[in-house]
Amino acid sequence: MARILNTLVFAACLALAGAPAAHAQDVALAGVLGSKALMVVGGGAPRAVAPGESYGGVKLISVSSEGAVVEASGQRHTLRLGTPVSVGASGKGRRVVLTPDSQGHFMREGQINGKGTTFMIDTGASVVAIGQVDAERMGLDFRKGQQVGVRTANGTAQGWRVKLNSVRLGDIELYGVDAVVTPQAMPFVLLGNSFLSDLHMTRNAQQMVLEKR
Repeated sequence: MARILNTLVFAACLALAGAPAAHAQDVALAGVLGSKALMVVGGGAPRAVAPGESYGGVKLISVSSEGAVVEASGQRHTLRLGTPVSVGASGKGRRVVLTPDSQGHFMREGQINGKGTTFMIDTGASVVAIGQVDAERMGLDFRKGQQVGVRTANGTAQGWRVKLNSVRLGDIELYGVDAVVTPQAMPFVLLGNSFLSDLHMTRNAQQMVLEKR
């Protein structure tokens, strides 16, 4: 088990050392295409989104010729053409308390892009690390991501750099989180610093407290 953990931690660090953290992001309405909104999220490519659909962790509620209403982090925002709005920094759900298991690991159920998974908190990993089997189950289109080298128990293998629309741990949800998909199966998802660095951490032998900055 220790060997597996060391391997996965190294893979995450090697693939995306110094990756940026997830923060509140800008959303802009670039245009209206019939019943769809042409949305730009986090400086990415424009995408036509229908009401009820989500793009980059932002859900489109309604659209009209005058603008659009979107929802992120439980809050609704009104978009006007060409005027970006910062979303994803909700004041609600800012604190999670974790207790260690019998081996001293901090484990917690959570979600990636709305799909359930098990996280292990790993402050030594630069990024979130996901095994290929879990990535496929979550429907991640990781093979279109940037190829990166990862170290496994059998040597160096090919992994993929991806951007997760959303990562939820308890009541804390962040958007646009960097991750790496590793080719080998993993018993859990390593929750590394591409998620944790946007949180304030307090830790002792009995518990870990994570709070949104």
